[in-house]
Amino acid sequence: MARLRIFVRTPPGVAALVLLVGLLFLVVAAPTIWGAGAANSNVAISNQGPSGAHLLGTDALGRDVLDRVLVATRSSLVLAVLATAVGGAIGVTLGALSAVTGRVGARVLGAAINVLLAFPALLLAIFFAVIFGLGSVASVFAVGASFAPGFARLTQTLAASIAERDYIRAARLLGRGRFHIAWRHMLPNVSEPLMLYGTIHVGTAILTLAGLSFLGLGVQPPAYDWGQLLQVGLSQIYLTPAQALGPAGAIVIAGIACNLAGEVLADALSGRQRVRPLRPVPAAPGSRSGGTGLLEVRDLAIELPAAGGVVRPVREVSFDLQPEERLGIVGESGSGKSMTALAIAQLVGDQGRVRADRLSFAGRDLLAEPAKDNAALLGRNMAMIFQDPGEALNPALKIGTQLREPAQVHLGLDRRAAAVRAAASLRSVAIPDVRRRMRQHQHELSGGMKQRVCIAVGLTGEPKLLIADEPTTALDVSVQRQILRLLVQAGEREQTAVLLISHDIAVVSEVCDRILVMYAGYAVEDAPVEALLRAPAHPYTEVLLAASPDMATERGTPLPTLEGRVPGPEVELSGCYFAPRCTYADERCRSERPPLAPLDATRRVACWHPCNVPAPAATRADEIAASR
Repeated sequence: MARLRIFVRTPPGVAALVLLVGLLFLVVAAPTIWGAGAANSNVAISNQGPSGAHLLGTDALGRDVLDRVLVATRSSLVLAVLATAVGGAIGVTLGALSAVTGRVGARVLGAAINVLLAFPALLLAIFFAVIFGLGSVASVFAVGASFAPGFARLTQTLAASIAERDYIRAARLLGRGRFHIAWRHMLPNVSEPLMLYGTIHVGTAILTLAGLSFLGLGVQPPAYDWGQLLQVGLSQIYLTPAQALGPAGAIVIAGIACNLAGEVLADALSGRQRVRPLRPVPAAPGSRSGGTGLLEVRDLAIELPAAGGVVRPVREVSFDLQPEERLGIVGESGSGKSMTALAIAQLVGDQGRVRADRLSFAGRDLLAEPAKDNAALLGRNMAMIFQDPGEALNPALKIGTQLREPAQVHLGLDRRAAAVRAAASLRSVAIPDVRRRMRQHQHELSGGMKQRVCIAVGLTGEPKLLIADEPTTALDVSVQRQILRLLVQAGEREQTAVLLISHDIAVVSEVCDRILVMYAGYAVEDAPVEALLRAPAHPYTEVLLAASPDMATERGTPLPTLEGRVPGPEVELSGCYFAPRCTYADERCRSERPPLAPLDATRRVACWHPCNVPAPAATRADEIAASR
């Protein structure tokens, strides 16, 4: 409400407020105050010009023109608002449908919307008026239908802009249907632009309805609106021009009021707006290459459509994750870390294609069945914490609502029991004053508090796997440590496995039992934290560790840098993708890509010349080649 003070603090706001209050007064009181003068006929004074008794003169039946203009305010504005509402209802429905009906449905609806938008709204209104017939009701539906394409296109565009937001992905992970997501999560978050669009279009509706009545297609006698009064007045324009100027001025003033209010409202709205050491968990050597676990990934690859065909942000990634184990995935931006997590959570989207020899979670092959059939399993047993908590939490819903939903959907709890569990989840992540927090929206919380809420939401459904996609990137150092500690404690308390994604190998090494290093979509090293920190085997891992300063680093010593960039997903190389940036690379590295092969009982590396190992490089390369 504080933002609406702009209506009394700025000249445009004051003008809009005065005009709107005046129009509202006329809508309510004009028929009562001036209704008699507008209806009483007196042919003795017909077609008279302006006078003291009749400021705008009289019409052909001697009725006061000004009284009729004032009384017509009710019909003109009410019909305009109704027409805009009809257009909004039809258009928003069509736009939302295009966002939830898949690629084919979206293309068909998009093509239909494009065709209708090619015609002026007034021309469409005339066309629909001929179809629907004459009269007030028909004109409302005709104008509403002519406005629908504009609302549909705006809704379609806004829905597409948030379709891949984290809170939409979270709703999909909960197993919510497309229509539920559109109604519950998309439309509430695009409602403000739609309301602004509708406010401005009320003025357009006034003009369009007046045009229909002027042409004889709208309001029919004995009823009247400004358009019909304008038609009558123009027939006497050379005798008594005030008859036409009155309704014309009313149309202009009402249109200005609506447009000015929309602009002021738009201006108002646009202004808003280290963790304790862990004991490494020993892993069975067999689990690295073919053992059973909570999560099994074999040769995972993702293909996304592009202008030249397809791009591959993830290529041949394999790893296992045991129950209660903590695995960190590290690498530069563009290495495929987040896309790997999205593929595991079945959130890549309709445009992407996920391939794998095996992608198994809790014993179920996720690629053997449609994603919708896995929704119940993933929704209850897998939770995801995204990088930006402001994007992950739905700004249109209260925190308590977003905490209750997983418990209601996946645990079958009623609203009261779900609220109790939600409160317990908030307390478990050290959030004080739980009752007040549950009534708040995400914009009322700090960044660290939002991320705590995201962790609480993830733990509400009793997950077996918690995927944290760079959960501390947007937080300051002290808050980062708190969030990481909460992740560890939550995993231990709930006996939950954790998959932590980060570009910071130092952060991951403090929290996780094992680290998987990715580069250009490939997994290049997989090792227990202690072994990887002591003797990194892949040259890329060695550079990542060297670039992470510690307390023993001399203040004046420059940190090592890695020249060049990660090859993009569109790049296809025959050899090692790190070779152009590697100081150990030779001709074999550039022509033949090394597989991710065992280095010892617990480590794997994809390199022809691994570093920090006792075996000679040539012997090691021969062993890898023989294992293929």
